[in-house]
Amino acid sequence: MAGDTIKLLVVEDDYALNDTVRDTISELGDVTQVHDGDEGLFEIESGVYDAVILDVMLPGVDGFTILKKAKEEFPNLPILMLTAKGELADKMQGFDMGADEYITKPFYKEELLARLKTLLRHTGVLGQDGALEVGNIQVFVDQHKVLIDGKEVSLQGREFGLLVYLMQHVGQIVTKDQIFDRLWGFDSDTSLTVVEVYMSNLRKNLRKANASVNIKTLRNVGYTLSAADED
Repeated sequence: MAGDTIKLLVVEDDYALNDTVRDTISELGDVTQVHDGDEGLFEIESGVYDAVILDVMLPGVDGFTILKKAKEEFPNLPILMLTAKGELADKMQGFDMGADEYITKPFYKEELLARLKTLLRHTGVLGQDGALEVGNIQVFVDQHKVLIDGKEVSLQGREFGLLVYLMQHVGQIVTKDQIFDRLWGFDSDTSLTVVEVYMSNLRKNLRKANASVNIKTLRNVGYTLSAADED
């Protein structure tokens, strides 16, 4: 599993429409599909997704309940509501509960893709031309390239993915479990301690290149990355 890949979740009970959404947004990253509210909420609570496309009318937990719980736990997670309900009252309810976008069915594929791209850019997950910037670090995700003070620095494999994930969530706490699930996958046989090993290596390489960022360890909680001048 490529750790630098954007992860998207589609919660939609109509199988054909779910497939259409997947095909429309798959150019942006890995797409996970679920078809009921309970499974959707379970996936969101894993904390590994960069954005969610969420239907309102679902078997099990409804979309508005999922939205409320998701925003309480992950206030910065972009959620685009996708629903047949077009009435203004329903849209206002969605926005009042924290929805970032609201598209009614039927929709244009190009509009859905454009709105999702905008949400990902606003949260820093999708940079302009694939670039992320924190302090004096620039990461060009599509090119798998890291620049520090304009000089290229070599970061391999999951170490690169780890830096991307931290930069996509700058200023936020990410847990070891979230990092592990993101970079190694839920069903990996690898031990959770591998996260500490990669974090240590990443810190060493960033120090060596004089990166002006800090990665703080919050004991028994996780890690946060911030620009050095913000601490």
